[in-house]
Amino acid sequence: MGRAVTQPQQITVLGATGSIGLSTLDVIARHPERYQAFALTGYSRMAELEQLCVRHRPQFAVVADQASAGRLQAALNAAGLPTRVLVGEDALCEVASHPQVDAVMAAIVGAAGLKPTLAAVRAGKKVLLANKEALVMSGALFMQAVREHGATLLPIDSEHNAIFQCLPGDYGRGLAAVGVRRILLTASGGPFRETPLDQLEKVSPEQACAHPNWSMGRKISVDSASMMNKGLELIEACWLFDARPSQVEVVIHPQSVIHSLVDYVDGSVLAQLGNPDMRTPIANALAWPERIDSGVAPLDLFAVARLDFQRPDEQRFPCLRLARQAAEAGGCAPARLNAANEVAVAAFLERRIRFPEIARIIEDTLDREPSAAVENLDAVLAADARARALANDWLNRHGR
Repeated sequence: MGRAVTQPQQITVLGATGSIGLSTLDVIARHPERYQAFALTGYSRMAELEQLCVRHRPQFAVVADQASAGRLQAALNAAGLPTRVLVGEDALCEVASHPQVDAVMAAIVGAAGLKPTLAAVRAGKKVLLANKEALVMSGALFMQAVREHGATLLPIDSEHNAIFQCLPGDYGRGLAAVGVRRILLTASGGPFRETPLDQLEKVSPEQACAHPNWSMGRKISVDSASMMNKGLELIEACWLFDARPSQVEVVIHPQSVIHSLVDYVDGSVLAQLGNPDMRTPIANALAWPERIDSGVAPLDLFAVARLDFQRPDEQRFPCLRLARQAAEAGGCAPARLNAANEVAVAAFLERRIRFPEIARIIEDTLDREPSAAVENLDAVLAADARARALANDWLNRHGR
């Protein structure tokens, strides 16, 4: 008997020109019989988006403004491509929820990714979640939408994908029901893990973005240096796996070979290991429950030679403490934490503030108003906007 011919799965890549987007397209291109790019979206890197469209021939491309759309459409028409260029947030939501789409890679950085990611969830898609801010901001609302609309949510962060791989398939019954005691979230410690505390006042954006193990965009690189990235991941882990903040322990592991661990009540600890390359979690989520080649080299344990572990120092990494407090407070606190952090990181990258002031801005923003419950998406967006205003107020008060 011959094999049934199946059509390639149609994939929308939200944030195609970023690090995760490019890694996703690399994996897709390795398996043209399985996957096809349906829509690619970009924000500022228009030349790169044009090249990606020429290579992957999507049905749609989405950009931020009309002028960029006109130029891109003209270039794609001249290249003989049928790709239609759309504009704005509504178009992002449209390509995320399109009836022909099978899976959506949600890789737009920051709060901007929330609405299109939710659109994919509400359309019942297979959602590959790389945008951690979406879940940090809207937590309960997001997970409720996943359940209500029958979406499949697969984590792409290397840590959450590792946890997902170390949990039994029926972990949705509850961590206690499947015998889980703790989730151990690993962190590299970033480039400032051993920098003397008094020197952190002087570090530059370039130093913050020089991650020892991972190649990432500038915003997440700064978050990794401050360990806010791990704080956001702690909040994300609580929602993804229905864990209490006290069940999630952060462990500094400088080699970034163990991506996270799950500790069971019988004393077993399961870990997922691999070279630090995002194509592994991307391929794992794309093909789940199957396995496909990702292009990542096999792990050479003899070259790694040793694995080290340290307890994180909250004096060095106050953002980790602030994130844990926001996780415990709940309500709109995580959305406000994330918003203040986005404003502070942007100011640091523009050399308007010093590195330790990122945490000071976030703490000031959180301290100025109590956390309130969030009943709907509008309340989340209002909390986000208010926290951005407070963070910008700090910058103005301090003459930045």
